[in-house]
Amino acid sequence: MSATFIYDRPVSGKAFIGRKEEKEKVLKALSQKMNVAIYEPDRSGKTSLLLQVKNESKTLIDTPLWAEFSLLSCRSAEDFLSKAFRSTYALMSTEDKSALENEYLHFGGALSDDDIRKVLTFPYLLAHKKKKRLIITVYEFQNILQAKDGDRVLRIFEEVVRKSSPEQKAFCTWIWTGSQVNAMKYIFEKQKYFFRMVQRVKLESIPYREIENHIIKGFLVSGKVIEKEQVQEIFDVLRGNIYYLNHLCAICDGLSRGYIMESVVQESILSLLNVHEPHFKALMNDLTDFQISLLKAVLDGQTRFSSAAVIEQYGLSSSANVRRIKDALCKKEVITFLDNDSAIILDPLLEYWLRKYYFVF
Repeated sequence: MSATFIYDRPVSGKAFIGRKEEKEKVLKALSQKMNVAIYEPDRSGKTSLLLQVKNESKTLIDTPLWAEFSLLSCRSAEDFLSKAFRSTYALMSTEDKSALENEYLHFGGALSDDDIRKVLTFPYLLAHKKKKRLIITVYEFQNILQAKDGDRVLRIFEEVVRKSSPEQKAFCTWIWTGSQVNAMKYIFEKQKYFFRMVQRVKLESIPYREIENHIIKGFLVSGKVIEKEQVQEIFDVLRGNIYYLNHLCAICDGLSRGYIMESVVQESILSLLNVHEPHFKALMNDLTDFQISLLKAVLDGQTRFSSAAVIEQYGLSSSANVRRIKDALCKKEVITFLDNDSAIILDPLLEYWLRKYYFVF
């Protein structure tokens, strides 16, 4: 595996490229005691960004304590509360942890609002007691919605954050991240949980010049040369996604000696597609005919999906059906809608595969 083009794990330090503006926004928010939300598709660089933030946080924050947990397997409110509590109480060294578990995680039947409130208040009490800044990262935060009473938990969570005293807030800050963009939008934009208590940091595309410099220098390390035109080509194909770019370049690196030929680039693109194609096929097989038709309309650049012309052209039946199709594709995290009501396919490699291989007549 290429030591230059790292794609199989989060990176920091010299391997971390771009995201300077996003990094500064997160650091500034944390220094101002503001909670942060980051929601982007898988393989967008969220974890690498936070790893870099953690490494640089000492410059703005006096040696904070860091805690983290993932809701990837969360299916109930009890799961969420257990993970939240254990991530922070693990920071303690002298307290009787067993006694605290019994106090905080012994719900005794139906989970009450007070049970939820008590567990979510614990990090504030712990940080205030230790007089140490505590920053808690929750990965895959949208999975709280998998719990049957997820909205109740979110409502109480918001209440705890809002009603915490200024002194408590000064010691405890949350970072909420998620890879299901539309589910996170539901929490923070549609339902407006934590309104004015959280700053969203959006990950923009890494500037092309930084990507170009990274790729050209990366190949030079192993004594290889790639033309700028080829860098532009793979940048465009992958919409600047740093994970896919590093993966593709690592494949190119392994297939070449000296000069990166165009044939090597094309072979590497095919290899990358072969890795991900089974997932893409499974995803498309799970879509209805209507959903596939609307996806084709998105690829064709349509925006007025409920117009009579678009409905007729793509066989979408009716405007009411269009609304249902849009909701279904969003719930499956295939597309998302921008502020101007235009839609984008969240996965750039999926978009390329659809254009190049799926919708071929």
